Parts: sequence; structure tokens; C-alpha cells
Amino acid sequence: MAPINPAISHITPPTTLTYFLLLLLATTTTTTPILAITNLTALLSSFPDFSSFTSLITSIPSLTSDLSDRSALTLLVIPNSYLSSSLDLTRRLSPSALADLLRYHILLQYLSSSDLHQVPPSGALITTLFQTTGRASSNSGSVNITRNPVTNAITISSPSPFSSSNATVLSLIKTLPYNVSIISVNSLLVPYGFDLMASETRPTLGLNITKALLDGHSFLVAASLLSASGVVQEFEADEGGAGITLFVPTDSAFSDLSATAISLQSLPADKKADVLKFHVLHSYYPLGSLESIVNPVQPTLATEDMGAGSFTLNISRVNGSVAIDSGIVQASVTQTVFDQNPVVIFGVSKVLLPKEIFGRNPVLTNKPGNTDMGNSQPPVSALSPENSPKMLSSAPGVREEIKSGVGGLQWLSALHLLCVVFVCNCI
Repeated sequence: MAPINPAISHITPPTTLTYFLLLLLATTTTTTPILAITNLTALLSSFPDFSSFTSLITSIPSLTSDLSDRSALTLLVIPNSYLSSSLDLTRRLSPSALADLLRYHILLQYLSSSDLHQVPPSGALITTLFQTTGRASSNSGSVNITRNPVTNAITISSPSPFSSSNATVLSLIKTLPYNVSIISVNSLLVPYGFDLMASETRPTLGLNITKALLDGHSFLVAASLLSASGVVQEFEADEGGAGITLFVPTDSAFSDLSATAISLQSLPADKKADVLKFHVLHSYYPLGSLESIVNPVQPTLATEDMGAGSFTLNISRVNGSVAIDSGIVQASVTQTVFDQNPVVIFGVSKVLLPKEIFGRNPVLTNKPGNTDMGNSQPPVSALSPENSPKMLSSAPGVREEIKSGVGGLQWLSALHLLCVVFVCNCI
């Protein structure tokens, strides 16, 4: 019998557990997020039969930022031979309309071949990226997947009974379990109510925003700030395409702000412009759309200048009215000042302060002699649109989507510290 290694014979239970914890640390340290989707076109580049569809995706840079925090999706692609008849129609669309059409082909759920062939006869409703924009009425931003139990043919269509748009699944092109699935279909899918004939040369409304605010009588300060900053011309230039939604603080909102330690006038011109752009969404959202918005976190015009994920507004419904949370203050929509597609202007009860400029905890206390200024609690966020009506697949074991690398690092740091303390105590 081989002699027993003295080092092994003297291992005590605490020391054994210490080795186990060190092994756990090595394992968790090398753990990476499930997926960081940054470039779908790279996945499609090796399939020349989908080059036309790939070119459409490449022409819309905003899709990259839309997908930057997604960890599971299915992309529906159309082969060149099937897409050729629709290319003339896609060329007539404005860039924003084309982007929404392509978003309708990105399903926010990973679907494998077995998932598709396990679809019940009644079908399964799957949310698309288009639904998250808030521009899809009801569930028109979703697709219904059905399977013929006799032929096993898989059909994808709009959930609306009045829609004639549908496509048949041709084949599964590529999978990155359980993150990305690419499926080819035989037709371009069009959301119900979507105007595929909309022209990118649609004339703008030609609205004088400053005049509209002056006519509203309660927005003199905002009208003055917009005119002095020069950004109003940029807003009016954006009236075409997807349109714009302006949240304009009332004169009393500016009066309340002046009673605090925060001063907009002390900001440099570029920061002041960012604050004003922070009050504008680059899409037309009438009141009904705001009240039923699917994706509560909305980018602003300032987001387009400063980068994805920054200068966003959280829009929700609180106590029967539309609430807008900037991360610092919560304002409510008080009135509709102007509404004519593609421009809508809402009056809001507070000046929206971006945390990127004023910090997360700015001093909002009153100056001496003022006691009416408060800071509302942020609204409860709506459920994420990624929670589709029926989930078709799940990875073996626990599948937790890592939405934030920061949160994961904090957890690992805490675990490392706990293990180090334990090791020291055992030794």
C-alpha cells in the first residue's frame, strides 16, 4: 500500500471547506454574462443568400443600441429570392418606419427547432422588439406562431384576425443556445395597421413650436428658453419621420424650481441644451399611446447626442395620470397643448432634471421662506415587455438573464470578501 501523504492526512474539515471555497472563487471569477449582442450582421455575413436583408439591418444603426441589453432573441430573416418583390416597398419607407418594420422581425425570446415543433395547435404569442417602442397599438407588435399538426408546417403571422400578413418557416439557419436563433421565413412580415406605403418624403407639419407655447399662455418661460438656446429649430426639423413628443414645464414649474438650490441659468450652453432635449422624445406619442406605453424607459433627443442608455425617461401611469420620472423628479402630464400628427406637446408639472447633469441626489431643498417644494417618489415601473405571453423554452437548470454587469461584479466582490474572511478565520 502506498504511504499516505502527510499533508493529506492532516487536512481538517475546515481546511477542506477552504479549498472548496477557493475552487468556487476560481469558477465564479471566470463566469461571464450570457450574451452581449452587438452585431447581428456579423452572424449573417456567412450567409450570402440573406445579403439583401442584412443590408436592410445595416442601414439602421439604432438597432444595435436596441439590442445591446438583450440576452435572448430570435431573428426572422428572408432569403434574397423571397425578399426581392418587397425591396421597392422598403425603399419608400422613412428610416424610422423601416426600423420599426425590422424590429417586428426580432422576437424577444430564444426559439429552437424543438420549441417550434412543440407549439400547441392554438398557437403561441411572442413579443417582438417593435412592441417595446410603444408605437404598436394593443398587441400588434407581437406575432402569433402556429403549427399544422398534420404537415408540421410552422406559420408566423400578426395576431390580428384582420391581418393578411403571414410567413412560413423555411429552415433554422443558426443557433447560439440559449441566446440567439436565426430562422428563415418566406415573406416579409408587416404589423397590423402598419403603413408600408408611407413615403419618406412626407411633408413636415411646419409647426412653429414657440408660437404654440405662447398661445398656450402658461409656457412663457419655456418658449423663451427654447428660442434663446436655438434647439427649437432642431425640434422643428425633427417633425418629419417618426415625429416628436415634447414635455414642456409650465411657468409654475419653473417658479418652483427657482425656489430651490438648482439653477438652469448657471449651466453652460451645451448642458442647458441637453436639459431641453431631455424633454423631447423622437417619436409621436399622443396621450392614448403614453397611457398604454409598453416600454416605460424611453430615450430622448439628448440620448441620441450622449449615447444609448443615458438621458432616458421612465413613463408610467400613476393614480390615473401619466407620470414621467427623470431619475430625480417625477412630473405628471397636466394638459395637451398641441396634438397633430406628427407633433404632440404636453404640459408637465415639473422641470425634468437629468441625473447625468444634476446627479442622483441633488439638493432640492427650499430656499428660506419657501415650503411648497417637494420631491415625489418615483413611479412603479411597468412589467418588461420581454415577458412574452407564453414562454416556449428554457435552458437546462437555472436561466437568469444578466442585465447588468455592474450588479454581477458587486455580487462577486461580496462573495470574494466573505470567502477571504472565512479562510482567514479557518487558518
